Amino acid sequence: MATSPIYLDYAATTPVDPRVTEVMIRVLRDPIAFANPSSTQHAFGLAAANQVAQAREQLAAALQVTAKGIIWTSGATEANNLAIKGFAYANSARGKHLITVVTEHKAVLDCFSALAKQGFRITLLPVNNQGFVDLEQLRQALTIDTLLVSVMAVNNETGVIQDIAAIAAIVHAHGARLHVDAVQALGKIPMTEIGQHADLFSITAHKIYGPKGVGALVLRDDPRLKLVPLLHGGNQEHALRAGTLAPHQLLGFAEAAELAVSEWAHNTAHIRALNQHLLAGFALLPQIAVHSWLAPRVPHIVNISVQGVDGETLSKAYNQCMAVSNGSACNVNTKQPSHVLLAQGIPLALAQASLRFSLGKMTTASDIEAALDYLRYLLRNI
Repeated sequence: MATSPIYLDYAATTPVDPRVTEVMIRVLRDPIAFANPSSTQHAFGLAAANQVAQAREQLAAALQVTAKGIIWTSGATEANNLAIKGFAYANSARGKHLITVVTEHKAVLDCFSALAKQGFRITLLPVNNQGFVDLEQLRQALTIDTLLVSVMAVNNETGVIQDIAAIAAIVHAHGARLHVDAVQALGKIPMTEIGQHADLFSITAHKIYGPKGVGALVLRDDPRLKLVPLLHGGNQEHALRAGTLAPHQLLGFAEAAELAVSEWAHNTAHIRALNQHLLAGFALLPQIAVHSWLAPRVPHIVNISVQGVDGETLSKAYNQCMAVSNGSACNVNTKQPSHVLLAQGIPLALAQASLRFSLGKMTTASDIEAALDYLRYLLRNI
């Protein structure tokens, strides 16, 4: 068994890559560019503004999008709010129907709930037992006043990959717009498909070995795509997001994104081998059920249930030596079973006894073996 805790919760957050840290420290130590990037009337502010522009160009190049379409935010939660609420408010004269999926992240579902209280009509699409959206159900849900469809590219609890290209084709044929929560996609699948098909997509730095507290909403280059700001107090970010920008965070995010994209193949091969090691170990334990087994999934996330054990007891015991989760980090304090698993038809007892293993580029084969050893030990003793 492990003598010190092992981190297997990379879907919740990642450690900062040392190369990203170096970039951020260099910016923080800059004797000129510490100024407010909006204070462009003097050389200090211009230097800071140039760093913001550099970060925007670097991130745009990594994502293969236009730099002017990047709106900096404090993270994915704010980006999702701006995309969904900002678009709904700006276009409500055209319609008040919005569509999302029952397995979305809380940052999306809560936006839809808030809009429902303001008179918008909401459709929550179900998923099948593997976590997939039924494309025909999506097609039938679209109405003449549908404004926006929001679908997560990679599920944060199961790793299931939705067919964004097919979804976009249906949504756009109907004249609606598509928002994609791409938080778990960046660094895990090629981003070109999302950039080509989504009208808006949300990303964040802390899932890709960058700093917490910075994210972005990326907009398609289309002058007809209108949003209204949710934060007021300044004209930053094309008057869509007020607030002083922090160049060290932005450049850290851009560096992390560039590394995530350029090292994608190498990191994915490493993590896929660890995934196979983990799944092979689970296959020898008859109490283990792997969720979304038949679905296309990223190898970074493996969600299991353990039959015949109390879920809370299992989670507490396992996390004494291993850092894993039993759902989204944003729901950890609710003590409710995973809404994602329940939506897939997983029985309540199994949903309560679930564990999410999420692997990262710093995970090792010995970490996986220790995780399996400790699980085998617990199954013999709890």
